[in-house]
Amino acid sequence: MSAPVDYVLHLADNALVLGQRNAEWCGHGPVLEEDIAMANISLDLIGQARLLYQHAASQLQAAGDASATEDRLAYLRDAPEFRNWVIMELPHRTAYIASVATDRDYGVTIARNFLVSSLMLLAWEQLQGSSDAQLAGIAARSLKEVRYHVRHSTDWLIRLGDGTDESHRRMQAAMDHLMPYTQEFWTDSPMEQAASDSGTGVRMADLRKAWEQAVHTVLAEATLKLPSTHGYVTQGKNGLHTEHLSYLLGEMQSLARAHPGATW
Repeated sequence: MSAPVDYVLHLADNALVLGQRNAEWCGHGPVLEEDIAMANISLDLIGQARLLYQHAASQLQAAGDASATEDRLAYLRDAPEFRNWVIMELPHRTAYIASVATDRDYGVTIARNFLVSSLMLLAWEQLQGSSDAQLAGIAARSLKEVRYHVRHSTDWLIRLGDGTDESHRRMQAAMDHLMPYTQEFWTDSPMEQAASDSGTGVRMADLRKAWEQAVHTVLAEATLKLPSTHGYVTQGKNGLHTEHLSYLLGEMQSLARAHPGATW
């Protein structure tokens, strides 16, 4: 049994878009070790995306779409066709950081990686039991990587939250900015419901309590206040995105679109 293609693409798009965002730190990390660490995290996520796109492509080929490949799914779909959560595509800044002379705030990156990886740790653990054997194998491999992502982001969240007045202010601003976007994690979609019903996937809403407990524990240690989650609920997994995804894809896809069918 295979998981619904849209569900596999949702997982793949999440990994690819966040991997591309994190890769923007390459050469710009606050210290050399973090430059390398963020590059490795990006490679982990893009590696996960590749496996998931390959799985989706094989299903599409079996259904008669002979042109389906991992490259086409990553590089030749437009923004409305992507099914990633909106939190993945947001730039590395808040309204606070936008007022100073930089376009990147490491606090935003750390906060996002923490919120997402804490959930994906739970999701990959559950997906190891998927009745889709291919997806279960991807989950087992991804779980090893996401454990490091959680540890890395947790360490920095605590260090910055319980650090200087400036680092605390920026980390709190990052959490305040990103937390409302986590509402999208818990909204049901047809693809997730179909995957859950078939035993191939997991409903993120079922993981909410465990995720909230993990997040609250770390925020308390980081001396950060739990932000509000009220407001508009984004719908990236239904194809409704911010303008930021179009710019991100424009940069990421430019070479493949300029030279269609090229091989290395």
